[in-house]
Amino acid sequence: MKIQRAFLAPSLLAACLATSCADSNQVAEQATVMQAATEAPVSLKQAFKDDFYVGAALNGRQVSGNDAKALNLIQEQFNTISPENLLKWESVHPQPDVYNFEPADNYVTLGEQEDMFIVGHTLVWHNQTPKWVFEDEQGKPVSKEVLLKRMEDHINTVAGRYKGKIDSWDVVNEALNDDGTLRQSKWLQIIGEEYLQKAFEFARQADPEAELYYNDYNLWKPEKRAGAVRLVRSLQEKGIKVDGVGMQGHYGLESPSLEDIEASIKAFSDLGVKVSFSEVDIDVLPNPSGRAGADIDATFDFDEKYNVYTTGLPDSVQQQLTARYAELFDLFKKHSDKIDRVTFWGVTDNDSWLNNWPIKGRTSYPMLFDREYQPKPAYEAVLKAAAK
Repeated sequence: MKIQRAFLAPSLLAACLATSCADSNQVAEQATVMQAATEAPVSLKQAFKDDFYVGAALNGRQVSGNDAKALNLIQEQFNTISPENLLKWESVHPQPDVYNFEPADNYVTLGEQEDMFIVGHTLVWHNQTPKWVFEDEQGKPVSKEVLLKRMEDHINTVAGRYKGKIDSWDVVNEALNDDGTLRQSKWLQIIGEEYLQKAFEFARQADPEAELYYNDYNLWKPEKRAGAVRLVRSLQEKGIKVDGVGMQGHYGLESPSLEDIEASIKAFSDLGVKVSFSEVDIDVLPNPSGRAGADIDATFDFDEKYNVYTTGLPDSVQQQLTARYAELFDLFKKHSDKIDRVTFWGVTDNDSWLNNWPIKGRTSYPMLFDREYQPKPAYEAVLKAAAK
């Protein structure tokens, strides 16, 4: 909250009279310091209110009210939310004709109560989608027509339920390989490339006012960037409106380079669409594959040599994390005319999926808030970036 200048003036006058104005310069300096302190942003959403939304991905415990400390942070710090898993197909539509809307309803209700920009994630993805979606009763692949009908029914039911409530949908998630070619998912194998067009068409029919995004990881890579540009442009040429591209933002301490990230921001903006950083975190732990990204199928057995900070993050690494977040948000601030929102993939270190990927049971430190719900030095660095 900002304290108005009107409250500071009497204090300054009184101080001046008390010292016969002999130390008026010192008093003025103190008042300036006081004003700067009281006008400093007290939350991420306030700090970037003129730039872009800032948000977090939420889990079931948080939206059901079973994590009060996290809920307080969510309410204080963020003005947009995404569902980590609550609206993925396996969660909301686990069996034919069976929908589980309670967690998603709680999520949407929270967003409405806090007047937040609500994101739906995700309608069409190759992962966390039940086998029955792609198979008949004998376990054989369904026809193109059957799969399209199942896609349409799912999108109409889910996106239609939250019409006018969810502001933006990640319609298709991770349809590309890192080389920019289309992933050989069941969607592609059974329907063909047309599945991309149909997913956006069905989503637009279900909620004409919602923003529709394509979302993916490693979009900083030149080959994948080019593939995403081709994908969006192909849809546009077919008359399909794509509102934005979500760059997930699962990054490391040293990679990718700011230059590669910036090139992708510009490339997607040049398509006439918005850009979001939809799943931001910074992994401080060694990756056994050496690969960047978020391919949840790329998992490894537990090994202590990849779980090196079990008792806390060393100061040197904390400083690296702080510097990395600072330079990323400097870049986001620079391109705030192109970026619509920045969402962290979790609230605290304890919530992060990186505790269990690519190795289950590790202790990771990728967020701005620690396991005690306290801000880390990186949080202050991000706030400073907002003031530049």
